[in-house]
Amino acid sequence: MKVLVTGANGQLGFDVVTELDKRGHNAIGVDIAEMDITDKASVKRVMREIEPDVVIHCASWTAVDKAEQCSDIVHDINVLGTENIAEECKELDAVMIFISTDYVFDGSGDKPHDIADKRKGLSVYGISKVQGEDIVTGMLDKYYIVRTTWAFGRNGNNFVKTMLRLADSGKTELNVVDDQIGSPTYTPDLARLLVDMSETNKFGIYHATNEGFCSCYEFACEIFRQTGKNIKVNPVTTEEYLKLVPQQATRPLNSRLDKSCLVDNGFEPLPFWKDSLRIYLKTVFGYGL
Repeated sequence: MKVLVTGANGQLGFDVVTELDKRGHNAIGVDIAEMDITDKASVKRVMREIEPDVVIHCASWTAVDKAEQCSDIVHDINVLGTENIAEECKELDAVMIFISTDYVFDGSGDKPHDIADKRKGLSVYGISKVQGEDIVTGMLDKYYIVRTTWAFGRNGNNFVKTMLRLADSGKTELNVVDDQIGSPTYTPDLARLLVDMSETNKFGIYHATNEGFCSCYEFACEIFRQTGKNIKVNPVTTEEYLKLVPQQATRPLNSRLDKSCLVDNGFEPLPFWKDSLRIYLKTVFGYGL
């Protein structure tokens, strides 16, 4: 199977290419240097040359706060870029796997969001991903939309790296929000699921995260527990945190996602998040060796 992976230098794209290679698929990873997704001609040229069976679209603007000042660029990448790829998938009869996010929901309530729940992005980033989803569902029949949360992996920036960097910079005390609830998701685990999907035709919308829920505060505490770092973590509300560290983007408080659709379609759930965090800290940073 020939699979084109966009955003191959990013956190998830890197692991998707690695997983495809492990399984013997013909993986072609591209980033902006090889294919600018905002350039219609570039997308057409590269995709017509490769003629992929599947496109796993990991490229995305994900800097949530900065997006509020760069709405035009975010729209070009997350909306027009997605449209360019979807158009070529339609022409080539290729399957498209679009990576989406919990930010398509407003985060109200305390129950896990169902795949069919009403979407209402609260930020420039969230709105752009809603629009990207609509393009995929409106143009294609052979697609997967996979919403995920709180990704962490080897490449790129993530919450784990931020916590470790702050601890290593000499910080002994941190304030972390305790009213934003979600599921940390290890990108190699998610990559395995995406490749599993690419090997089937069980198309549709899915939620995919590691098992278990926690707050950002609990996530931070577990990072420091597993690394043995003596950092005092203070739980604060989002409202309190914003007074200390003003941010531009509104984040959903409830990022819980209902993943029953995975099991219903025969896909294996991802491991519990604490177990995957342990593997990540060991393999990437050497903790626990």
